[in-house]
Amino acid sequence: MSKVRTASEAVRAIRDGDIVAVNSSSGLCCPDAVLAALGARFEQERAPRNITTIHPIAAGDMFGTLGVDHIAKPGLLARIIGGSYPSGPTNAEPPLIWQMVTANQLKAYNVPSGIVFDMLREAASKRPGVLTKVGMQTFVDPDLDGCAMNDAARAEPIVRKLDFEGEEWLYFKALAPNVAIIRGTTADERGNLSFEHEGAYLGAMEMALAARNNGGIVIAQAKRVGQNGSIRPHDVRVPGILVDIVVEAPDQLQTTQTEYDPAISGELIRPISSFSIPEFGVGKVIARRVAQELRDGWAVNIGFGISANVPRILVEEGLHGAVTWMIEQGAVGGVPLLGFQFGCSANAEAFVASPHQFCYFQAGAFDASLLSFLEIGKDGSVNVSRLASVPHRTAGAGGFVDITTRARKIVFSGNFNAGAKMHVEDGRMVIEREGKVAKFVDEVDHVSFSGTRATAQGQDVSYVTERCVVRLIGGRLVVTEIAPGLDIRRDVLDQAATELAVADDLRLMDERLFRPEPMQLRLAER
Repeated sequence: MSKVRTASEAVRAIRDGDIVAVNSSSGLCCPDAVLAALGARFEQERAPRNITTIHPIAAGDMFGTLGVDHIAKPGLLARIIGGSYPSGPTNAEPPLIWQMVTANQLKAYNVPSGIVFDMLREAASKRPGVLTKVGMQTFVDPDLDGCAMNDAARAEPIVRKLDFEGEEWLYFKALAPNVAIIRGTTADERGNLSFEHEGAYLGAMEMALAARNNGGIVIAQAKRVGQNGSIRPHDVRVPGILVDIVVEAPDQLQTTQTEYDPAISGELIRPISSFSIPEFGVGKVIARRVAQELRDGWAVNIGFGISANVPRILVEEGLHGAVTWMIEQGAVGGVPLLGFQFGCSANAEAFVASPHQFCYFQAGAFDASLLSFLEIGKDGSVNVSRLASVPHRTAGAGGFVDITTRARKIVFSGNFNAGAKMHVEDGRMVIEREGKVAKFVDEVDHVSFSGTRATAQGQDVSYVTERCVVRLIGGRLVVTEIAPGLDIRRDVLDQAATELAVADDLRLMDERLFRPEPMQLRLAER
């Protein structure tokens, strides 16, 4: 018997009060057809009501035009647990989900993506929950925010501290969904699901197991449906025995607002010469300096922001392949992509499930992570997840907390302050107008990374900006390098809203960073 149904028919299986897990990362693998049908059903019938949704990484594009905003309706959503959220365009209305969060119309939690997958995995195995040190001394810690994004969530804590065998741990109760909504490329009539056009698997299998093992149902959206036996067994990523309903959505996009690219799904290897190289300017100076921190043969995680350009610096320098890039969505190797395709890699060597990738990250087994910052505190703490003045302009932490908890080496990058106007000229940095908002502050608005814990664990932490390099040494921020053309007092120390120490051996940043031609970069051996 065929499991194929329309999206409208599929969402009738969702009942009042259900816990619904959604497998997506922004526009990657987002089951938009099903989410749109769920929102439409509520508009017509005022049902289902008071559901909880779980989004390990995110659902929909960063602007909130797709994904979770289809279901961001008071009365429909009662609680949302997300690794990240759409941040919204500048100078525009916040996404609908953020409007609900800030108005306390639902309980909203920002739980690190890897922990969300762990909570689902524990539910699938009928275990009680997750004991972890991921997030200690950050906003995840109940001594700070306990993952709560608003007052409604604070009234119902999602994490608590436990003593286990003489150590303090964070405890998250397992999440058992009644419904899992997943997406692939091809389904057959029995529900077997393959992912040949997708840029990742994310946690489709784990999410399906969590629902099925707890008496729930699995709805699989696919671009096309074939007859039984049309998918090779080795290509089936979620077997039909776990899938209850198949929804065919021939118009689904490979990633949000982008055309199909076979290099994203590993069906084509793009020539390395086809990748764009960042234009010369302030951002490229920062990305180049970050690249100097790398070593040949390293496995390196990369995040959104300026650091996302570092792989292209290596391409320009003829060093592609010297470092293996990894992103939380599951791609290993290749060239991580930018813009609306961020979260995908072209020419990947392998795709692994996100829960497996996070297991690797949480243990700190990789060599380095390149990430961004919004604010840096005097103890080295970093905020990437919320600004008190404009909370919806940030997307939450995603996998940031999982990645940084035990990472051996972390290089944070960004502009020294906000709003400055500057340019590069004749091998030096020229500041035309200073910024008005300091990023180096006494205390950050939201602790996404604990500098105090990093110091205690002996992590190697640095902060690369266009005008200086700062390192976390002995629990203090120490300026170790300054850009040519700048004055340490006027352009660095006086522009910070907290005390910065200056290294006795302060030196100039490499002048090659500030010239347009390739810098003949060479990576030291690991």
